[in-house]
Amino acid sequence: MVEIKLEYQGDLHSEAVHGPSGKRLETDAPVDNNGRGESFSPTDLVATGLGACMSTVMGIVAKRKEIDLTGLQVTVRKFMSADLPRRISRLELDLDMPLPASHPERRLLESTANGCPVHHSLHPDIEVVMKWTWQED
Repeated sequence: MVEIKLEYQGDLHSEAVHGPSGKRLETDAPVDNNGRGESFSPTDLVATGLGACMSTVMGIVAKRKEIDLTGLQVTVRKFMSADLPRRISRLELDLDMPLPASHPERRLLESTANGCPVHHSLHPDIEVVMKWTWQED
């Protein structure tokens, strides 16, 4: 169990504190929902969580297999629904892998990313589209 404490700061800003580490992060409402967009919105954190989770679990597997994933880059694009209720409708991820397409553990790394806990926690109505780019052989 991990405890995260949040305090509403007013003006659509909140601050969260990660219990185990004491690290802090701020949120703001997005511009398209009455905010100033000065920080991550709560739904931005969901999108960020997905990309971070995928890279983390791939990193765990890569470490066990002695594969260097240094330089792995994940770009996440979040799309909100046009209808109500307001929700994330689509997440697009570009995963730029620092390994050749012919790497023997390619399928393992891809299935590991797809199996990350955040991906499994998303509502099935959220469309998740992944584009993998592997280095030239």
